[in-house]
Order: sequence, then C-alpha cells, then structure tokens
Amino acid sequence: MTDKIRLERQGHTAVLTIDNPAANTWDQDNLGALKTIIETLNEDLDCYALVITGQGEKFFSAGADLNLFADGDPSKAEAMANAFHAAFKALTHFRGVSIAAINGYAMGGGLECALCCDIRIAETQAQMALPEATVGLLPCGLGTQHLPWIVGEGWAKRMILCGERVGAEKALAIGLVEEVVDQGESLNRALALAEQATKQSPKSVSACKNLIMAARTSTMPDALSDEKTAFVDLFSTQDQTEGVNAFLEKRAPQWKNA
Repeated sequence: MTDKIRLERQGHTAVLTIDNPAANTWDQDNLGALKTIIETLNEDLDCYALVITGQGEKFFSAGADLNLFADGDPSKAEAMANAFHAAFKALTHFRGVSIAAINGYAMGGGLECALCCDIRIAETQAQMALPEATVGLLPCGLGTQHLPWIVGEGWAKRMILCGERVGAEKALAIGLVEEVVDQGESLNRALALAEQATKQSPKSVSACKNLIMAARTSTMPDALSDEKTAFVDLFSTQDQTEGVNAFLEKRAPQWKNA
C-alpha cells in the first residue's frame, strides 16, 4: 500500500482519493495500490459502490509522471504499461458501481482512470484530454479502447490524434461525462449517486453491469442468451427473495449481497 491513495468508507460506499501532490500523478506505487484496493473491495460483501476523486481543488489526476519516461528506457515503459493495465482493468471490472468525481484536470492516465468508471461527474472547471501523442507516447491505460466506446470514433480521434482538450460542458455534450456540477460539488454528487445505487440489489447490479459491458464484445444473440441465464441465476440468491418480498410487504429491502 501507499500514502498516495487514501481510502475511506461511507456506509456501503468506498471513497478513494488520489493523493500524490502536486498533480495527483500515477506511478507504480499507487497503481499497484489501486489494483490491491479493488481486489479487496471485490471480496468485501458490504461494499456496493466506489467513488474516486482527486485531492485538492485543481487536479483529479494529471496522469503518469513523465519524469519516469525521460530516459527513454523501454524496460521502465513496459513496467509502467503493465501497472496501468493491471490497475485499470481491475477498476473497469469492479464488482459494484464505480463513479468518478472529476474535480479538476483529468489528463492522460487521469482521464483513463475516469473512463474505467461506470459513471463520470465533472465540475464546471474540469478539463479533460488524452494528450500522450503530443509527447511521443500513446494512451496506455485502456484509453484507446474506452474512449471511442464512450464518445464514438470521431471524438476519440479528435482527442487522441489531434490532442483536443474538452471542458466540462463539451464533455457532457459528447457523452464523455454524465453530469456537470458546480465547482466543489462533484464528490457530494457522486456520493449521492452512489447512495442511490446502494439501494439496488448488489447481486443484481453486478449481473447487470456484466451484461451491459458484454455489449462491447458479445454478439446480440449471445448477449440475449446470457441475459436470460443471468436472470434465472439470480433466483439462487438470497437477495432475489428478499427484494421481491420486501416490495410485496411494502418495506425497504435488507440486502445481504448473497
């Protein structure tokens, strides 16, 4: 673990803060810690949601520390690439709902971190870009795959190939973020949305998330078959019985994530 990431709990929601001054950059230490945290949260049946934000008022995350690449050492590049892939794949496949509270600049690997989340909330002053080609690199935190899926090929090419930076309102217009809030309010809004998500059955949420994400790689006939199977599988869970009976009895369900 590392002090470059802080983890707190608010009820069923884990709050992860990237805390690596001055720009909340990523390195092997905090990328490794992120992977470990996600793996631990996946085993914690009391954790239903995850909110990620950046420490301070200026940066969500500025991405990788470019000092790590100044000597042009391919072995260092490979180590960082492996660390980014391991951490961001883990985040992408977090069992519950993940929400990025983008409280400032989200550049390079910072934006890629947000792209790994299910939902993105940006503050009005936020700026987002994947500018790696500007310095002779390319997005290596799953960005070349996540961005076009989220915003379409055209805008992905504008941002990656032309180095175009977008503000919060443009990000909302192109579907890069789901909501824009006032400065200083992204964490509160993300926590409120996470609280809303925790009222859902965590077993159902996990199954639905897997099905939604399967649309990226599965054919429609396969996905429809998987949907039917997943529906029936929920009848082997305690939460299915609890959810239906709570509704019929007009009371709030008590989820067990089991």
